[in-house]
Amino acid sequence: MQVTLNPVPTPPPSRRAALLTLGCARNEVDSEELAGRLAAGGWEISDDGAGADVIVVNTCGFVESAKKDSVDVLLDAAESGAKVVAVGCMAERYGAELAESLPEAAAVLGFDHYPNLGERLDDVVAGRAIAAHTPVDRRTLLPITPVERTAKDVSVPGHGWGPRVLRKRLDDAPFASLKIASGCDRRCSFCAIPSFRGAFVSRTPDEIVAEGAWLAEQGVRELFLVSENSTSYGKDLGREHGGPDALALLLPRLADLPGIARVRVSYLQPAETRPQLLSAIAGTEGVADYFDMSFQHASSTVLRRMRRFGGTESFLALVDQIRALAPDAGIRSNVIVGFPGETEEELAELEHFLTEARMDVVGVFGYSDEDGTEAERLPDKLDPEEVAARVTRVSGLVEQLTAQRAEDRVGDEVRVLVERDDEDGVAGRAAHQGPEVDGECLLLDADDVSVGDFVVGKVVGSEGVDLVVRPMEVLRELSGVASGPGDREGSS
Repeated sequence: MQVTLNPVPTPPPSRRAALLTLGCARNEVDSEELAGRLAAGGWEISDDGAGADVIVVNTCGFVESAKKDSVDVLLDAAESGAKVVAVGCMAERYGAELAESLPEAAAVLGFDHYPNLGERLDDVVAGRAIAAHTPVDRRTLLPITPVERTAKDVSVPGHGWGPRVLRKRLDDAPFASLKIASGCDRRCSFCAIPSFRGAFVSRTPDEIVAEGAWLAEQGVRELFLVSENSTSYGKDLGREHGGPDALALLLPRLADLPGIARVRVSYLQPAETRPQLLSAIAGTEGVADYFDMSFQHASSTVLRRMRRFGGTESFLALVDQIRALAPDAGIRSNVIVGFPGETEEELAELEHFLTEARMDVVGVFGYSDEDGTEAERLPDKLDPEEVAARVTRVSGLVEQLTAQRAEDRVGDEVRVLVERDDEDGVAGRAAHQGPEVDGECLLLDADDVSVGDFVVGKVVGSEGVDLVVRPMEVLRELSGVASGPGDREGSS
């Protein structure tokens, strides 16, 4: 008699992926979208890369140091034994060139691969070769006229999901970035971002609100609105969505979401900042009095070479407008020193502006050439050592000014979102402090608070840009806008 043995089932192939993210908050959102897409396709998402079959590195391609960091992380990931896949801005920007110079990467994928990333990772695990992404100027993929654009015409990370949120949180922080738009229509001479992020495209208000509600269900208490240029939001959506006032109309909808206690807006272009938006940020309950202004410089002649607008007088007038609406508002910016042709007089004008503006945080960056930009071809380049010296000089001034600004807040009441409780103490952020880059509030005698709580406290000291805060009241009920002391962001 012939005996037939049941064959041992072949175990399914392992499908375990980890995501490592470099760069800005927009990249962090993109990574959570990729994690959501992979999870929906049956992939298990690893928290730390241990045991992963594929490590997806979401690269940054903004400046030279960021590119180097991206390459270092890709090489380190390859040493783990997992297959490594490069995505993100550097992969989109350089594509096949990056693949050729980095054979350790099993694949280099662009934004067009995002909707089918799970299938591409299946190819990687199976050893099937994937042609490296071929870069194009993504500004050419959409119509020139903003109102004729739609993200359905081209793959844009974070757009076109419809009613389903394709996102998986990769941490449990009580705040989360929420993308409102992608791309940029500006032509700043030093910036390559539009060429690889593409033309400006807004997400619809309903889609943004739906994602904000989903984030609240995940335990998020603060929404951090991000884009390449938030002041352009709505210009491509038409009047039915509010047109140029779309962001001002969106803010109250997000602030009213159950569970959301604070909404924060990032990256405002001074030349595009309308009075209606200033009033909406300063006057909407639950919206932080926080103004992230992209000044970049203060000398009008340097700004013209940067293909930007404004100058010391108009920028100080804008700062005055903000403080007239919200005296305790947080104002931050970034500036570039050592731009081609920058004279001593132009640098001194920047220093004068910084001194008069009294901002809470200023990032100081030294100019460096970026591939394919107009500034790369400008004459009168400064010696790198001189650029570095100017960075040191302006950074020293900024350190003094921002420390003084923090000292000015001693005695104020602030409402702090608690974000960490570890061996270094309990800390969080007040309304004037953005995530990760603007300092924090160190809470004294805070044994009865938990991460995710809002604490009303009095500022009793400062350490650089950080504040030392003594708690007065813990606000744990976040189903609506809290009442009592400090219920308005930035109150004093």
